[in-house]
Formats: sequence, structure tokens, C-alpha cells
Amino acid sequence: MAVGIRSGVFSRWLAPFIALLVVFQLTACGDKEPEQRKAFIDYLQNTVMRSGQNLPSLSEDQKQRFGNYANDYGIILSFSRQMKGAVDGSLVPVVSAIGQVRTPQDYMTQRSALQQAASTLSMLNAQLRDSKVKADTAMAALKQPDDLKAVYGQVYNTVVTQPANVLTPLVPALQSFTQDIVSVGDYLQQQGNQVAFANGGVQFPTQQQATQYNTMMSNLVGKQQTLLQAQKVAQGDFSN
Repeated sequence: MAVGIRSGVFSRWLAPFIALLVVFQLTACGDKEPEQRKAFIDYLQNTVMRSGQNLPSLSEDQKQRFGNYANDYGIILSFSRQMKGAVDGSLVPVVSAIGQVRTPQDYMTQRSALQQAASTLSMLNAQLRDSKVKADTAMAALKQPDDLKAVYGQVYNTVVTQPANVLTPLVPALQSFTQDIVSVGDYLQQQGNQVAFANGGVQFPTQQQATQYNTMMSNLVGKQQTLLQAQKVAQGDFSN
């Protein structure tokens, strides 16, 4: 009987100790969040903000160190990758094709290449819009502490919001600019043997033809800023 009593007393004394141990273990696990948040904030400030649009993928070690915050990074990384793929597949070829137009004759010889490249621009804004909506929705659902929220917001603006704001008006403007170049080629083609090319210029038999050509060229010059902006974007620069 004495042994049984001691056993019972021991059991009653040990039970609170075990409960405290479980609480301690749970608390220790929860303490990882500040460390994960600090590591993630450091990564955003010292790596992501210096990477431009070439965001790196996370290593397995980084995913472990960031914990659930690795998913927060996935939002901006996914948008950046989708946007870069869309830009490389549509805007970059158009800028490259325009760059091949160096002489008046090029307006004719590059027409097909320009039309083919420009046909992909119509899909860019749709892709951009879908990716932006998806990213905005995911970001709005995040529950972040204030210190992380401030830093993450800056990164999100740089990687997602600002590029989208630059591309949205640029794409239709570049479409219009490209079509104007094609129209110049069409016009020169229509003149046939009446037009002559010499010393990097164009000669027409009538003043009316020359005036119409000059008007078209003046229109292109007026839209030169569109090309300059598109060239910056093609190089990954989304500054205004």
C-alpha cells in the first residue's frame, strides 16, 4: 500500500510539470516568428530592393529561415516573373524591330516584321491586368506585423505597382507608334517608282507627296518619347 501511495503522489506531482513542459515547448515554437520576420525584412531591404526586376528564387535554407513569410515573397516573385515573361515575349521584339529602321527604305522592308511583332502587344495588357489583380488580391489578404508591412509595401510598390502603372499606358502608345511606322512604309510602297532614295533621304515628284510624307514623319517625331520609354522598359527600367 505504501508503494501505491508514493506512486500516486509522484504521479500527481509530475502532471503539472509535464503540462508546464508542453506549454514551454509551444511557446518556444511560437518564438520563431520574430526571428523569421527579422530575416525576411533583412532580405527584402538588402537583396530584393537592390535586385530591380531580376528577383532571385529562395533557396531551401531561406524558405526555412523565413517560415510562412516565404509565401509573402512568392506573391511579388510570381508577378515579377510573369511580367518579365510577357515583356520579353511582346514588347522587347517590337522595340528590336523598330531599332532596325534606320533608313527610309527600312520603313518598307521592316513592315512585316513590325506588324508581326506588334500583334503580340495586344496580349500584354491583358496578361499584365490578370497578374496585377491576382497579386493585389493576395497582398490584401496578408496579415503582417506593422514593421514588416511597411517594408513589404515599399517592395510591392517597386516590383508590382510601379511597373504596372508604367506599362498600362505605354503598351497602347507603343502600338500606335508602331502602326504609324508601318503606315510610313505603306505610303512609300504605294508610291512605287515615283519615289527615289538618295543620301539617306527621300525625293518625291510632287510637293503634295512630300508634304504628306513630312507630316507622317513629324507625327513619329512627336511620339519619340514613347519609344524612349519602351527602350527603358525593355532593359528592365520602370522608372518614370
